[in-house]
Amino acid sequence: MSRIFRIDKLTEIQLVQTAAQIDEGAVAAFATDTVYGIGTQAFDEDAIARIYQIKGRPSQMPMQILLGSIAHAQEITAWGEEADKLARAFWPGGLTMILPANAKGRPLLRSFSGLGLRVPAHPFLRDLLNRMKNPLASTSANLHGSPVITREEDLLQFLETKADIILLGGDLSCVASSVVDLTSVPKLLREGAVSRLALEKTLGFGVK
Repeated sequence: MSRIFRIDKLTEIQLVQTAAQIDEGAVAAFATDTVYGIGTQAFDEDAIARIYQIKGRPSQMPMQILLGSIAHAQEITAWGEEADKLARAFWPGGLTMILPANAKGRPLLRSFSGLGLRVPAHPFLRDLLNRMKNPLASTSANLHGSPVITREEDLLQFLETKADIILLGGDLSCVASSVVDLTSVPKLLREGAVSRLALEKTLGFGVK
């Protein structure tokens, strides 16, 4: 059975323990500033394989990396001027940037061309991320091909016996993050919480 917590009632000790358990490979479901997510520490191959199995997610689909700060993103990527402009404008928030990995981040590529990174605007989740020693590999907490989960009831129905930890944060509003690929010429892969116009204004040029 999952260990279930309400994030507004989690004690400091429980928060520290939760961060440590995820760092050790526990699979957690959690509220974000978009939809409910599921994740584990990004360097743990066995734990990540569990998430793909739980979701029925094809292995050729990458997972997102959630981080607590810009500094943490810089630790695992080949950080550039464009990433810096967008991060300072839209992080924490609904923008995922796909960036080249540096030597430390290269094991996280898993045959993909870049790392999809985001610093979420959800205060609790960011606090949790900043207490972890590793980045958090994450994806939406739904069965692959099914609608994303925004209600606690649906999350529990799907994951109560599958995830090690469930962090409930109420019912959420579904606003997907925008996704921009910065591994070469900037390209907008999905327009969501951040508009194309806002991205182009920040960068100072058009985006493919």
